[in-house]
Amino acid sequence: MVLIRQVLNPLKKLFKQTAIYGLATVLPRMLNFLLLPLYTGILVTAGYGRVSVIFSWIAIFNVFLAYGMETAFFRFYNKADNKQGVVATSLISLMASTLVFVLLAFSFQGSMASSSGIDVRFVRYAIGILALDALVIIPFAWLRANEKPMKYAIIKMTNVAINLGLNLFFLLLLPKLFQENPDGVLAGMYRPNFEISYIFLSNLVASGITLLFMLPLYLKSTYVFDTALWKQMLNYAWPVLVAGVAFTVNEVFDKILLERLLPAEIALSETGKYTACYKLGLFMMLFATAFRMGIEPFFFSHSGTENPQKAYAQITNYFVIIGSVILLTVVVFSDLLKRLFIDEAYWEAMAIVPLILLASFFLGIYHNLSVWYKVTDKTRFGAFISVIGAIITIGINYFFIPLIGYMASAIATLMAYGTMMVLSYYFGKSRYPVPYNFRKILFYLGISILFSAIAFYGFNRSLIAGCILLTLFLGLVYKLENDKLRQIFLKQKT
Repeated sequence: MVLIRQVLNPLKKLFKQTAIYGLATVLPRMLNFLLLPLYTGILVTAGYGRVSVIFSWIAIFNVFLAYGMETAFFRFYNKADNKQGVVATSLISLMASTLVFVLLAFSFQGSMASSSGIDVRFVRYAIGILALDALVIIPFAWLRANEKPMKYAIIKMTNVAINLGLNLFFLLLLPKLFQENPDGVLAGMYRPNFEISYIFLSNLVASGITLLFMLPLYLKSTYVFDTALWKQMLNYAWPVLVAGVAFTVNEVFDKILLERLLPAEIALSETGKYTACYKLGLFMMLFATAFRMGIEPFFFSHSGTENPQKAYAQITNYFVIIGSVILLTVVVFSDLLKRLFIDEAYWEAMAIVPLILLASFFLGIYHNLSVWYKVTDKTRFGAFISVIGAIITIGINYFFIPLIGYMASAIATLMAYGTMMVLSYYFGKSRYPVPYNFRKILFYLGISILFSAIAFYGFNRSLIAGCILLTLFLGLVYKLENDKLRQIFLKQKT
């Protein structure tokens, strides 16, 4: 009983923090859903494809500008006696690297535009967004490390509100004001055929205001740079950087390759269709990301407790159970979701949705399994595994996009994340054994995949048949897990 309480008490705290971090993480990413009907309704498929490619490049450069310092910050902050020294050194490092990036990027903006095929004005917006986002990496990490999820959530939600509000103003209200009164004050801000610029301008303003909220940490820092500590952090961080680049390649490089490898006349249009339907897989990604935001500090803070592997195994069990429910639910209601969020011109790519959902599920399991190399400081394994995933992503996309188009990208994503999941378990089982209940994990995973395949392919996406399968699965989960779930989520009498 004592062991059960030792396991369940930290799990209760984990799920509470995950719920708050989840809200803070889900809302920014839900912006993709909230804006998806707006973008796909206003932009043609090629225009949305262009926006997707630019955001893909931003995601890749984001990783380089962070260079693993967020994860290094968690590792060294939790075990440091001089925590302020870790904060100051991390802030100085990122401020200096961001300044260097901005100077170089603006100096070579023309070359960057021509090599990427992106208009130079969009490159300027991207540079600004990247710099502002880099400067809030450590402040957000500090909030998480000090278990301040509410403040973290409020700032994240404010960013979402500003970004969403500006998008609605620029893309909907401003054109209407211009039509009604071209000489009005606000109408004077309107420019025709400026929709893509308005999208990035909204993001830029929201990022700038977010940095303003984070200024208190900058203002109260002592700014004493510890060179020895910095070298240790970089040594820990460089494999995280490699893993981050490889992971981002897995996540976004398919859009870039679609735009490059398909015939020019359809490339951006097909990329736009693929990206729009890819967003329906975001439900799983949101859950997996929120869970990771909660478990990453948990992994480090509990690595020195008695029998932490027991808690890690339990966490993975419940991740798989909840993820299985999400997988089947989104598949069952995918036709309804497409009508809510995606313009009909993009529906052609709906066949990728189950593959992307399952791929995101595998990625979430991988993040749970990756605890072993993070708490043992063997992050080079994470880099190696992610590089293998990136090679699979690039290889399948490169060879098969010319043959089967965006279906190659969906298959590549599934194969990459599935391989990473298997490799993480394989390397970790001998180096940091965790007593995973694989009978339970494979049971729920297998049933959810089977029911999803039947619902999507077997009954022509019949909502009635899908709801029956979903009800059966939920009933199965309730019967087998009710007691344990009640112990975690409900207060028990002592």
